[in-house]
Amino acid sequence: MPRLITGLDAAKIARNLEHVREQIGPDVKILAAVKYVPLEEMGTLREAGLTLLGENRAQELEAKATAYPGFEWHFIGQLQSRKVKQILPHVTLIHSVASESALKQLAVHGTPETEILLEVNVAGEAEKAGIAPEEVPRYLEQSSCKVVGLMTMPPYTDDPEGSRRHFARLKALADEHGLRELSMGTSQDFAIAAAEGATIVRIGTSLYT
Repeated sequence: MPRLITGLDAAKIARNLEHVREQIGPDVKILAAVKYVPLEEMGTLREAGLTLLGENRAQELEAKATAYPGFEWHFIGQLQSRKVKQILPHVTLIHSVASESALKQLAVHGTPETEILLEVNVAGEAEKAGIAPEEVPRYLEQSSCKVVGLMTMPPYTDDPEGSRRHFARLKALADEHGLRELSMGTSQDFAIAAAEGATIVRIGTSLYT
């Protein structure tokens, strides 16, 4: 398991943030993934100029968002239906809706204005979360919340170009259904994701080191 990232340097993060921005342009949102950033280091992120943060775990999200309400918070981890109620008060967007049970809990605890993304397993990886592309219309029909876009995590590859076709497929799927947000791209392939239409890139380690 990766270690917690400690000893953060605001100036270094600000330089890394600018480096990412130069590659993706002014319109793509940069979400800083903070799964491995401890609570006591969060203030450094604000000093560095970060404004949008994403957490993978419901308990950590609740703790960090409560301590640092000045950030905009998104939930980016695998969404368990029993955690929906816990995270909703703290986030403006959930990236990872991928089960009917989560939709049911969102119907109970969310509102028609609650914004979500559907997580799509574009590569059909058996071990990875996400709905199949052909399931998107059914999820759109069943959701009582506002589905504003799609999210994906393509197969790992040493060559970022290997992700391009998966990002392009997600973009085509979003366009087909009139969805505006595309959460795709991480530290290894964010530039490719932005070129293929990402509106949000999820950056972790490369911002901090």
